[in-house]
Amino acid sequence: MKLGTLTIAAICAAAPAMADLVYPSLSYRTGPYAAGGIPFADGYADYFTLLNERDGGINGVMTRVLECETGYNTEKGVECYESTKGEGALVYQPLSTGITYQLIPKTAADGIPLHTMGYGRTSAADGSVFNNVFNYPANYWDGASIAVNHLLEENGGDLSGKTIALVYHNSAYGKEPIRTLEELSAKHGFDLSLLAVDHPGQEQKSQWLQIRRERPDYVVMWGWGVMNQVAIQEAANIRFPMENFIGNWWAGSENDVLPVGDAADGYKSLAMHNVGTDFPIYADLTEHVIDAGLAAGNGDQVGSVLYNRGFYAAMLAAEATKKAQEIHGEMDITPAMMRDGMEALVIDEALMESLGMPNFGPAFSVSCENHGGSGQAKVQQWDAAAGEWNIITDWIESDRAVIDPLIAEDSGAYASENNITPACG
Repeated sequence: MKLGTLTIAAICAAAPAMADLVYPSLSYRTGPYAAGGIPFADGYADYFTLLNERDGGINGVMTRVLECETGYNTEKGVECYESTKGEGALVYQPLSTGITYQLIPKTAADGIPLHTMGYGRTSAADGSVFNNVFNYPANYWDGASIAVNHLLEENGGDLSGKTIALVYHNSAYGKEPIRTLEELSAKHGFDLSLLAVDHPGQEQKSQWLQIRRERPDYVVMWGWGVMNQVAIQEAANIRFPMENFIGNWWAGSENDVLPVGDAADGYKSLAMHNVGTDFPIYADLTEHVIDAGLAAGNGDQVGSVLYNRGFYAAMLAAEATKKAQEIHGEMDITPAMMRDGMEALVIDEALMESLGMPNFGPAFSVSCENHGGSGQAKVQQWDAAAGEWNIITDWIESDRAVIDPLIAEDSGAYASENNITPACG
């Protein structure tokens, strides 16, 4: 029986005297976004299974993943939070911007950290206001800036007179990059066109007819689920150059390009971590988890983009746990201790190499002032013939001169609205 699918009652009945380290997984293996939710949930669960099977847990304390199905539904996500928070939950990773917005005040009141890795409320990068929320290693506004910086690099540093169309999921998630792109448009002199796509994203004919008519130089996509593959297919239908079409890191998985076939060749997306299984840790995963029959789900997602993202998210949670144990001299940590570990987290190349994940993600450190990490990402490009993503850039920095003031403005407004006095230390 797999750790990720055990019922809470069964786990509690079999729990040892020392409590486990509990990591809820607000997953969605059903619903219109299941194709993205499944590999992430598998990767998240498998990393903790690896720690249990290979290392006996984290510093002698076993880990336990509590998986609760949300269907990517905000109301169900809140219900999952309420039903699992009393089980010793150390950190929540909802994988949904809608759920995140609902959980920010709840986790603050309950003193449980929330990690929204590359999604959620961008201004939560300001830890002086959002004490319990972390969105390292990068946030949506970083992503918007990185996409523009890549296009600047492609155009000799000059985008003046160019047009960028943003095709975005018509939700809080999809609207996140708009303000940043508007600021960058003013700074770099490109025209910005906004094209909303309603949930779940299967109807996009009118948007792509407009793109065919207006002929923007580039299309940037903020999509998720079926919206992505439909957009890529529509782009192919109007013969939009795929090398000029770039998605964010939630619009760059195998699920998005494989259904389109050869026509998806050359499509680009951001990447917050590296791709594939060419890392030493995957040999351990094969030995201790996959070959042992302990893989989550069907075990068929290993090495895919979103599996790697879940795997990476679990690694960051595990390393924050170790940091919390170190800070407090206590192996069986509390959520408050976990928060301290997350805020003191340092991920450098030496650590990643020691974990068997060299250059898997960017080096970064966290502080009260910066819960957002390094704000870096790479760009990957789809090779349809090989059926794989290739990383085509090094880590790209975001434009802090634009993003930091936006974060300060938005977090300051949130603090005023909620009677929060920003504080560090």
